[in-house]
Amino acid sequence: MQSYDVAENGLRGLNATLQAQSADTNQTSWEVVNPKGSHAIAVGLDAPIDVTVRGSTGYYCAGMNKQATIRVEGSVGPGVAENMMSGTVIVEGDASQYAGATGHGGLLVIKGNASSRCGISMKGIDIVVHGNIGHMSAFMAQAGTLVVCGDAGDALGDSLYEARLFVRGSVKSLGADCIEKEMRPEHLTLLADLLERAGADAKPEEFKRYGSARQLYNFDVDNAAEY
Repeated sequence: MQSYDVAENGLRGLNATLQAQSADTNQTSWEVVNPKGSHAIAVGLDAPIDVTVRGSTGYYCAGMNKQATIRVEGSVGPGVAENMMSGTVIVEGDASQYAGATGHGGLLVIKGNASSRCGISMKGIDIVVHGNIGHMSAFMAQAGTLVVCGDAGDALGDSLYEARLFVRGSVKSLGADCIEKEMRPEHLTLLADLLERAGADAKPEEFKRYGSARQLYNFDVDNAAEY
């Protein structure tokens, strides 16, 4: 395992080093020590490497991730995995606002709680939160899946498009055009797979599904696969 000390060598050098790794690198396992809440740690990675951050981070940790697996042994500030394209980001603690915002793909796992606007404008990312989420989560979410093993705050799924929302606990209120929907066998299968990948100890049958009522935008069911 390669080790990088942020306090000793600086944040710029860390990101430059990790971004320089290619698909055929033999330096596939990294640890980041002494992050001390630094912002924008491990951003813009584009190689199948494993990065473990040993401590909490500031905003935009693992932003724009592609291919890499990034694990944070602590909590994260706003915007973790923002605009993520692929790969996996795992947060062992809590996440601040807009976790997974605008994410296009990959899997974000938050083992604690997430604050407001979790999954805002998500575009294909899968997010699994072991705890609770705050208000306005999945606002204008377009595609992907948000799974909440705890409770959800106010205005869940406000102005939702075609993202799928699953909540095991209570929902304080639903946002505009978000409604509860039938849980069909294909949804149970999808949910079971995500829960297993996220290491969540929950059963698919315990969740309710929420989605768009399709009243706030031009939707044609015949073209559903194109949205």
